[in-house]
Amino acid sequence: MDDQTRIELEAAAFRTLREHLMEKRTDVQNIDLMNLGGFCRNCLSRWYQEAANERGIEMSKDEAREIFYGMPYDEWKDKYQTEASADQQQAFKKSFAENVGESG
Repeated sequence: MDDQTRIELEAAAFRTLREHLMEKRTDVQNIDLMNLGGFCRNCLSRWYQEAANERGIEMSKDEAREIFYGMPYDEWKDKYQTEASADQQQAFKKSFAENVGESG
């Protein structure tokens, strides 16, 4: 497989993941994604921002989130985010330390 085809397939897989999380599984909370997978929608939007910045495209965290979420982040939170339970918050602290805490 040539590099361009690989890049196109990776981009298609990313778009499908984004669509799945943003349109089909809005019921899945970011905290649950982080607790189970070690990443969430915010991580994906940050990775998008970092990729843009690495290529000389200036993009803020809020701009990246709006691109990824398809709407302003505060609007997404109002529509879909629920209050995290004490158990979810405790699991998040552990997951964050294991997956993000040491690297930033």
